[in-house]
Amino acid sequence: MKKIFGLAGSLREASFNRTILRTAAEAVPDTYDFEEFDPGVLPLYNDDLATEELLPDAVRKFRQKIENADGILIASPEYNYSITGVLKNALDWAATNKLGNVLSKKPIAIMGASKTVFGTARGQLHLRQVLQGANGDVMRKPEVYVRQAKTLLDSEEKLADERTISKINAFVNAFTDHIEEAG
Repeated sequence: MKKIFGLAGSLREASFNRTILRTAAEAVPDTYDFEEFDPGVLPLYNDDLATEELLPDAVRKFRQKIENADGILIASPEYNYSITGVLKNALDWAATNKLGNVLSKKPIAIMGASKTVFGTARGQLHLRQVLQGANGDVMRKPEVYVRQAKTLLDSEEKLADERTISKINAFVNAFTDHIEEAG
């Protein structure tokens, strides 16, 4: 069974990006296993710890999950026109040259949600730049920028907008195709 590794770039349990990541997980075909990872368990990147002897266990597990995944699905908010610190930290642990870059040539899809009218377009542009530096195989299209996300949730904080759900479903289908083509 193929595996998709999900990563939300937010620490908030009720974040819009965790919501869309979980919506995407529901659209993943039965031939795939989906696992979400909380990047908040990772310590701040420290090159001194990037050795087999000193590597924190949480980092070792994180890197192993990426290595074992057939694709990575990232949902990230936009902070100050960029990506969040917690996401950048996770990507630094994954792409360190000292331990080997586990993102290299890995199929990756990115999406994001925001309460603003701009969505996460600027943050995703920066995320694409970071992932290009890590030699990730980032899916170009379709793109998902969920704007004014708070207005799209129901009383239980789940995504309720059918148009957005449909876009995310198409996005997941395109991503599994991307993974198959890369495979």
